[in-house]
Amino acid sequence: MAMTQDSGLGGKVAIVTGGSRGIGRAIVELLAAEGADVTLFYRDQIAAAQEVVAAAQSASLSVGSEQVDVRDSKACAAAVDRIAKEDEVFFSERFVLPRPLLKAIMSEKPVVLLIDEIDKADAEFEAFLLELLSDFQVTVPEIGTFKARQIPLVVLTSNNAREMSDALKRRCLHLYIDFPERDQELEIIKLKAPEAADKLAAEVVSVVQSLRKLDLKKSPGISETIDWVKALTLLNVQNLDQELVNETLDTIVKYEGDVRKAQEELKEYVRRARARRGSDAGPAGGPASDKDLLN
Repeated sequence: MAMTQDSGLGGKVAIVTGGSRGIGRAIVELLAAEGADVTLFYRDQIAAAQEVVAAAQSASLSVGSEQVDVRDSKACAAAVDRIAKEDEVFFSERFVLPRPLLKAIMSEKPVVLLIDEIDKADAEFEAFLLELLSDFQVTVPEIGTFKARQIPLVVLTSNNAREMSDALKRRCLHLYIDFPERDQELEIIKLKAPEAADKLAAEVVSVVQSLRKLDLKKSPGISETIDWVKALTLLNVQNLDQELVNETLDTIVKYEGDVRKAQEELKEYVRRARARRGSDAGPAGGPASDKDLLN
């Protein structure tokens, strides 16, 4: 008898009679392997039943036994009631380990529930959220429905890695947050990387702001800007030059095509800087170097 990939037996209770040997024992093992909680009914073959249970439990399968004469309907009913009561004990709120969603629902005080980067989650989790966002409740099939004691304030963030379903979007108010302006980003850098030199921070922000205007697969975010500044600071860099930018460019752009576009943009950045100066004279009267123009 072959096992199916997904039989849907997980969490189900199965009662097997005549499962002490032969085909009956094979059925016990199969159902348990498929995820069912199996109870073996036996009449007088105590040793054989105990052997089946011991073998199954040694394989981490959920198998138990009950001594019942299946010809006695009352005895069978009583045995089934005992099994049901055991399920009621374990499938209860007492044994639920609340995770953030359920914690927010069960909280006695209003809370903020942050679900970060929902676009990285799979479609099944997104579908699961529909009940939470529309009815503010969570249903656990084996136990029941947990309704919110206090309505939480739910915040979902997305980087638009994939399109959200219409059902999810209908349940949300939308706020688009663009990249910050140069001065605001510079303030963020000073807050998150206070050890960085002011000139270095200003140069990095200017370069990143320039790169964001390109058609990149992934534009560098604020976190990449902070990482770049911190990395350069660890290298004891006080200001940028063309060679250093090329060597550390993969800190802020993560795809080969984006790296090539960024390198071209840096060349254009230098060209524009030359044009703004109005001459090619360097600090000592010679030609201005790329290093001078990035600084």
